Amino acid sequence: METIMSVAIKSRIDGEIAKVKFHDGDAVSKGQLLFEIDPRPAQAQLNQAKANLARDTAQLHHAQDQDVRYQDLLNKHFISADAYSQIRTALESARAVVAADMAAVESAKLQLDYSTIRAPIAGRVGKTLIQAGNLVKANDVNSLVIINQIHPIYVNFAVSELQIERIRAAMTGGPLAVEVSTLPGSPGGFKRTSRLAFLDNAVDPATGTVKLRAEMQNADAAVWPGQFVHAALLLGNQQPAVVVSSTALQNGPNGTFVYLLDPATKIVQPRDIAVDRIEGPLTVVAKGLAPGETVVVDGQSRLAPGAAVSIKSTASGS
Repeated sequence: METIMSVAIKSRIDGEIAKVKFHDGDAVSKGQLLFEIDPRPAQAQLNQAKANLARDTAQLHHAQDQDVRYQDLLNKHFISADAYSQIRTALESARAVVAADMAAVESAKLQLDYSTIRAPIAGRVGKTLIQAGNLVKANDVNSLVIINQIHPIYVNFAVSELQIERIRAAMTGGPLAVEVSTLPGSPGGFKRTSRLAFLDNAVDPATGTVKLRAEMQNADAAVWPGQFVHAALLLGNQQPAVVVSSTALQNGPNGTFVYLLDPATKIVQPRDIAVDRIEGPLTVVAKGLAPGETVVVDGQSRLAPGAAVSIKSTASGS
């Protein structure tokens, strides 16, 4: 199992952690408050930036009044154009200073906003890595906490490269289902149908397999990232199909065969078969067997063609 999103929470400003607003392992929603960093330094910077803006705004108003007055004098030819140009330059400079002050106020507001850290995604938090009272630095190497999204969640698995064409052909009919269940022997039963979301574009040459990924709903947190599960990709229903126990398969000079039992004579004979696929304890036979025929599933090492057998238990493939 793999989380769809994992976010390491870090501070964007330097400061002291004032409050931690969650408990280790909590489920959190997007936008939920996680940490509060001492806001007083950022608030002081904001107050100073606002004061500078008020001072320079007053100077701008004075420069505007000067511009109106000196423009009238220029129109009446009481001052030279060069003298008015100096007044105009002072006005433009005052406007630039106010614009810079407004940017400084916005920057200070942003720094103050950074003193509260909220969850960027919904998920489950891990252990708090830095407690209240500690000093943090902006974009430090160490994170404050890690949030893992577990709903929905990814199921990663791999299949043989021999199955790629069958999978691609089945995908043309729409999304494929993937049955996810707990491993045999695991406490508690779990089985859920998910949807195939990804087929890798390359085969791993080391293993001869191709990676697949399913996306599964996990609102009840039934599985966790890193957990091992059993995944079965459903390509469709094959009907009719001849199925035998996988223990009946034998390897011979001509390939795979089974010992076929004649119920009337209790005589066994080898029968070459073609295997479609093996699904754990069961094998789907492509050809070589008919429904209702009886095959030997145990004790084949003591058999030979034409041998008579004593039936202790029977297993039939159909």
